[in-house]
Amino acid sequence: MTEATMAVDRVRLRAEQLHGSLTEPLMDSMNFLNEIAGRYPDAVSFAPGRPYEGLFDSAALTRYLERYRAYLATERGLSDEQIDRTLFQYGRTKGIIPELVARALAVDEDIHLDDLESLVITVGCQEAMFLVARALRVDERDVLLTVAPTYVGVVGAARTAELPTVPVADGPLGVDLDDLARTVGELRDAGRRPRALYVIPDFANPSGVRMNLATRRALLDAAREHELLLLEDNPYGLFHNGARLPTLKALDTERRVVYLGSFAKTGLPGARVGYVVADQEVTGADGSVGLLADELAKIKGMVTVNTSPVAQAVIGGKLLENDCSLVAANKVEREIYQNNLSRLLTGLTLRFPPATGVRWNRPSGGFFVVLDVPFPADDALLEHSARRHGVLWAPMSHFDARPEARNRLRLSFSSLPLESLETGLDRLRAMVSERLATG
Repeated sequence: MTEATMAVDRVRLRAEQLHGSLTEPLMDSMNFLNEIAGRYPDAVSFAPGRPYEGLFDSAALTRYLERYRAYLATERGLSDEQIDRTLFQYGRTKGIIPELVARALAVDEDIHLDDLESLVITVGCQEAMFLVARALRVDERDVLLTVAPTYVGVVGAARTAELPTVPVADGPLGVDLDDLARTVGELRDAGRRPRALYVIPDFANPSGVRMNLATRRALLDAAREHELLLLEDNPYGLFHNGARLPTLKALDTERRVVYLGSFAKTGLPGARVGYVVADQEVTGADGSVGLLADELAKIKGMVTVNTSPVAQAVIGGKLLENDCSLVAANKVEREIYQNNLSRLLTGLTLRFPPATGVRWNRPSGGFFVVLDVPFPADDALLEHSARRHGVLWAPMSHFDARPEARNRLRLSFSSLPLESLETGLDRLRAMVSERLATG
């Protein structure tokens, strides 16, 4: 390095010169949990909501890709040159596998699309959330309602799109409709515009709560009454105990539901392929009528251009291999998650008798269980838990700003082998026992 180079002042930006969302605590939540896991690699981790890794198969990637190539040749009639262009070249902004995704929605969810143009294939569900938030944010009056506690990713996506979020209480049935009505009324009285309500009806992240059928129907009625869109996120709906419920989108007769989907849990997390069904009509200033999906595609074209065709082809091949049924493709996974959930609930009962003051909910599926503990379950305790006891979990305060969240923690059971799950519970008991003994 020369003396002249050493004398050059480096550019230094101030935080206030960057977007305001970057200084908010929620933006650090995912990074913080990942960093803790990285610093304590030997800790048993109940923190991440990841799919089980024991079924990962490298050979399947080639098999899925070849299956999709065969589909393009036989069912789409493409030449080898056209197939190569489809996989290697920039692709269509809305995606190259919409017909396969639509077929899967019809087979598994009884969701039938009138028009494939209402479907946009996205870079994970996270991009779908951002696209919808960006489209709905017109000016500073607009807000997005979220059922609290909620997935931190949707709050981050909305905040990045400059769409503020306002919580609505969940309640034992997944959403408090009285609080929804009260919140909408207060916002409108204050000159704000609630545009939509984000919900995870099946085994919500982080709460694990599932809406029953009556609540789903009542929520659709409430959305009509309050003139709201519903943003339905459904990453965990297939991982149930045998009793499936219709999605809000399957019950929707008014195109009031924007359906957010992902193949991260049901297909391949590393592919980063998601989608959004946005079949709401949009009337242009010139009187033309299009779809909300068309508007989302315009934004996507400026953000990610298109979703990786190779990643889509891998997901397409998996769908084709299973007759476009993710239910069939995830039969073994569902059994693993149900077995893990059963072992977790049994293990908690054995290790935490009522006298400990530890309580938990009992979801019938999904990836998560929430514990109430008689002490603050904050980031400092998580650090201590990882360092001293070798066990990780997620503080509920990362998902919920309400005071009651401070004494709650989330356990994810999806990615752990059974022996690690039992070890993790033993370490969790040791951490709780120490905390209770020290007051």
